[in-house]
Amino acid sequence: MKLHATTAALSLASLAGVAFGQATEIRIAHVYDKTGPLEAYAKQTQAGLMLGFEYATGGKMEILGRKLVVIEKDSQTKPDVGKAQLAAAYGDDKVDLAIGPTNSGVALAMLPVAEEAKKILLVEPAVADQITGENWNRYVFRTGRSSSQDAIANAVAIGKKDTVIATLAQDYAFGRDGVKAFKDALAGTGAQIVHEEYAPQATTDFTAPAERIFNALKDKKGRKVLFVIWAGPTPVGKLADLKPGRFGIEIATGGNILPALAAYKAVPGMEGATYYYYDHPRNKVNDWLVAEHQKRFNSPPDFFTAGGMAAAMAVVEALKKAGGTDTEKLIAAMEGMSFETPKGRMTFRKEDHQAMQSMYHFKIRVDPNVAWAIPQLVREIKPDEMKVPIRVKK
Repeated sequence: MKLHATTAALSLASLAGVAFGQATEIRIAHVYDKTGPLEAYAKQTQAGLMLGFEYATGGKMEILGRKLVVIEKDSQTKPDVGKAQLAAAYGDDKVDLAIGPTNSGVALAMLPVAEEAKKILLVEPAVADQITGENWNRYVFRTGRSSSQDAIANAVAIGKKDTVIATLAQDYAFGRDGVKAFKDALAGTGAQIVHEEYAPQATTDFTAPAERIFNALKDKKGRKVLFVIWAGPTPVGKLADLKPGRFGIEIATGGNILPALAAYKAVPGMEGATYYYYDHPRNKVNDWLVAEHQKRFNSPPDFFTAGGMAAAMAVVEALKKAGGTDTEKLIAAMEGMSFETPKGRMTFRKEDHQAMQSMYHFKIRVDPNVAWAIPQLVREIKPDEMKVPIRVKK
């Protein structure tokens, strides 16, 4: 009997030690698409996230005197896996909040899990408007840009009078939301979409969709543009190989990661808008990121590296402002909160928790001494220039 009592006492002491250990930590899950077609994007986000936590905590990796613990979970770019991994993070791992994922379909599957657990999910970098639109709930915030922000910025760049546009997009939430948002953003510009083409995410042969697009545009009057909305390896180079110029058709698209920008060398002079290119923002956070990333990885930071860092800086600012990890206090702190990022200041809009942020109008310049095409800055498109619709269902 004494043995059982001693064992029980030891067990309780052990459990108390675990509970105390967790109480002295701030536990954050990064549920992201570590494997799958968006692996390159995910890897950048993770690197940026950890650099962001380092920068925002002065290298201590502590917030409010509590150790910061980041738990990585792989969604495998599968909605059901992402959903299960987030549930496990909130439940088994006892995380205080979560960040991720990369893929919009995975993100949409994860949103109800955050609502059920009553824990924050900070979405970075999934883009679909539905995330902070009709599928949103009050536990969801997003530092990543939305399809509407992409669309409005690209409409600024290419939405000119007497322009006819055909779109090529992937046949899932990211692509369809992107086209809808782009169509809305073009209203009043004098440009119009006359054809929409959707292809499976894994498409590698673009001959058939391109032929349909060429047929839809070739006899139209005015400027003719094929606008591409695509996540993963860009089809821009393959589309250029099909010689749309013989029909007077230009290719246009938004920004991308540095390896993908190599394909943009086929379209010198192309205009579009991007979320980030390391040489665009001028601020001390970006200066640190560019210098530190070059030193550690022998390359400049990329598109999603900046997003990961922005997410980390938002989390640190929110925790400090809330004074802890209580979810309701975090929500109160984050609604309307402004915070610094490599892109400059972002602000979470109260109505849908979307981070309002700058975008960058570019024109492609080709330098034979640079491995990728350079999206030369035309101008910064500031948040107050973009009338991003509120799509939350009341």
